[in-house]
Amino acid sequence: MSNELITLGIQDLGLGITGEELARLDLFLQEMARWNRVHNLTAIEGEQAAILLHLIDSIAILPAMRTFLHVTSPKIADLGSGGGLPAIPIALLQSDWRLTLIEAVRKKTAFLQHVRGKLKLKNIDILSERVEIVALQQPHQFDAVISRAFTNLSRFLDLSLPLLKPGGLVFAMKSKRADEEMESVNSQDWELLGDVPIHIPNVAVERRLLVLSPMRKSPTTL
Repeated sequence: MSNELITLGIQDLGLGITGEELARLDLFLQEMARWNRVHNLTAIEGEQAAILLHLIDSIAILPAMRTFLHVTSPKIADLGSGGGLPAIPIALLQSDWRLTLIEAVRKKTAFLQHVRGKLKLKNIDILSERVEIVALQQPHQFDAVISRAFTNLSRFLDLSLPLLKPGGLVFAMKSKRADEEMESVNSQDWELLGDVPIHIPNVAVERRLLVLSPMRKSPTTL
């Protein structure tokens, strides 16, 4: 499958992926396909579709994330991580980042635990819990929050806010409906820092990464 990854454009992303990283990404896809046959982790099936719509889609946002994240070894929460997307591909390529994968469905967290061991990933934590509970347990602990196809933007921002440190960032992976979803976001509560078009080689679907941060509230004067 590694040759297929190259053919389908993973190197066109300009991330400087090494042979070892490519092999680990390949292994991740193999394990996902194997578990998916039994546990139905994702509706996307087929090798080429998995490469393009899972793996390359997940890591195509890395250049933008590197541009906006100015924290050394940032702590990032992936909400509704599912089969580990985008967190596991990102963790494989960004070993200095610490990612917490939050997923309430047990069969999916079982897969995440398996993959963490299989790939010897030391920079991820896995929480089998609802996002709202994690926010109560670990308030304001994360430099950034990310999600891929978890919920609508307004709901995603509401869930992200209690997890973020002051000045934290939200990375929302969206498609052509991004403008429509932004209409429901209160501009007095959130600042749009970036609206980055994401190119996935060999895929015509429009993808965008919205980067938002909570507006700093002025102290109330009496």
